[in-house]
Amino acid sequence: MFEVLVFVYENYWRGDACPEPQQLGRKLTSVGFDPDEIQEAITWLEGLTFATHGTPLGSATGPGPTSDIILKETLLPGQSPDSLRVYSVAEQDHLGAECLGFVSFLESAGVLPPAMREIVMDRAMAAPGDPVSLDDLKIIVLMVYWSFGEEPDALVLDELCDDAQDRVAH
Repeated sequence: MFEVLVFVYENYWRGDACPEPQQLGRKLTSVGFDPDEIQEAITWLEGLTFATHGTPLGSATGPGPTSDIILKETLLPGQSPDSLRVYSVAEQDHLGAECLGFVSFLESAGVLPPAMREIVMDRAMAAPGDPVSLDDLKIIVLMVYWSFGEEPDALVLDELCDDAQDRVAH
């Protein structure tokens, strides 16, 4: 499924540029993806579309320094900036410590606002794998940004696309 999601991310600039599920399915079939993977990815993408359409984050004015401020202020107006997210046992089991640590890292860096985090968590819980791998979680985070038509800043994008196995310790 994740290979299909990467293909969709690379070939459609924004979530709203992605074709309807039937047309997307035909395109993915013509490229040579397995029908089961295509169906799983399309179902996952429909869930992503459903999750993002009701989120105030989608009303931002577009990428740029001011939209980052707008996004953070319009996410969940009743939520305190000092609030704490407690992960359920099911979330802990399905994502594992490595993925939850990465989500926490993105939050503390200020690049994963609460509403986006909740969509990431929703889509991660809908993803196969037990636990979900960190590489798969990074694809999920990219797809959540993509669905809002937002591009993470260069350092975050580098972290999401970087292969940690190729890193050399200094």
